[in-house]
Amino acid sequence: MKAVSFFLAVTAFSSAAFANSACDKPRDDFDDLYCLNKVYQEADSELNANYKKLKPLLDANGAAALKKGQLAWIEERNSRCSQRDGLEFFVNLSCATKRTISRAQFLQDRYRECVSAGCQNSKL
Repeated sequence: MKAVSFFLAVTAFSSAAFANSACDKPRDDFDDLYCLNKVYQEADSELNANYKKLKPLLDANGAAALKKGQLAWIEERNSRCSQRDGLEFFVNLSCATKRTISRAQFLQDRYRECVSAGCQNSKL
């Protein structure tokens, strides 16, 4: 049992080390895509955490404004960072990542305001 745990730990560490080295010096476009996708996933997780952290601090009007703003942001991100061409669908992952990081920061800033000076629904 200890050998299996050790093997899994070494394998997990090796995979993480490989992923980090692949992102440090990507060999091709697929490595770039893999690495950018990891950054996007992290930004999306942060955005979701910030949203969940902010929402309970808001009154009913603020929560409604937050949801409305989030849905509008999703629609705008999708329209600016993706396109359809027949049966094909293209996503500009760099665009989506930048916009997601920006939105996550916006939500974090609104949370900070709520905690320190009170929630301002007009900013949502």
